[in-house]
Amino acid sequence: MHVTTADKRATFRKMHESGCFILPNPVDVGSAKALQHLGFKAIASSSAGFAWTIGKADNHVSVEEVCQHLAALSSAVDIPVNADFEGGFAIEPENVADNVERCVRTGVAGLSIEDSTGDKDKPLYDRALAVERIKASRKAIGDSGTLLVGRCEAYLWGVTDLKLVIDRLTAYADAGADCLYAPGLKSREDIAAVVKAVHPKPFNLLIGGSGLSLQEAEDLGVRRISVGGSLARAAWGGFMRAAKEMAEKGTFTELAGGYSGGELNKMFSQ
Repeated sequence: MHVTTADKRATFRKMHESGCFILPNPVDVGSAKALQHLGFKAIASSSAGFAWTIGKADNHVSVEEVCQHLAALSSAVDIPVNADFEGGFAIEPENVADNVERCVRTGVAGLSIEDSTGDKDKPLYDRALAVERIKASRKAIGDSGTLLVGRCEAYLWGVTDLKLVIDRLTAYADAGADCLYAPGLKSREDIAAVVKAVHPKPFNLLIGGSGLSLQEAEDLGVRRISVGGSLARAAWGGFMRAAKEMAEKGTFTELAGGYSGGELNKMFSQ
C-alpha cells in the first residue's frame, strides 16, 4: 500500500502523544532505508551527517542542497522524516518562512528551527526575534500537518542557563511549536525540569552525554530521542580507522570489521 505524505504526517503526530521513541539520524538514502529495515518508526535528518557526505562542514550547506536531500529521504522510505532545518537558512522571519515553505514541499513530516546565530560572541538570537522566527515558521507550515520543533541551542554554545532555556522553550511553544528541543542537556534534573516546563508539549532529547537508556528517558517524561551526528561519526570512525591503517601501515586488519556485503545486498533488494 502506498504511504502518502499526509499519512506520514498523521502517523508522526500520533507518535508524539504518548510513550517515548528513538528518532535515529541517517545521512543518505541508503542509511535511511537501513533504519526503516531495522524497524524504526521514524527518522530525522542530521545537518552534520549530511554535510559530511558532500564534503562540507556542518552549517555550510545551502538550503537548495538540504531540500534536495530531504526530498530524497522522504521519497525513499515509508516512515516519517523529521528535518534538521538548522536556523531556517535565514535571519529575518519572513525569509525563514519562505524556506520553511520549501522544506514542507519536500514531504517531511516535521522540521526544527534553531535559535543560534553562529556567532560565538552572541550565540543566540534576541528572544523577541527568535520567537518571531517560530511564529513565521508556524504560519508557513499552515494546515500541511507538518510538525514544528522549536530548538534552544543555548547549552551547545556554552550558555548553560536552564532558566533561559525554559523561558525560550515555553515561548516557542506559545508561538506555535509542537515539540520542544534543547540539545546539550545532560543531567536528569535538568531534563526533568524542562519536560515539566513544556508539558503537555512533547520534548525531544539529544541523547549525547546524558547516558540515558530509552526507558530511563521515558521515565523522565521525554517523548522522543535523537542522536544527531552520532551515527554518522560512528560510520566515519570505521572508515577512517581502516583508511588510516592502509595509508600509514600498509595493512588491512580493520577491514575485517566491515558489514556483510551480502546482507547489504539482501536488505536493499527487498
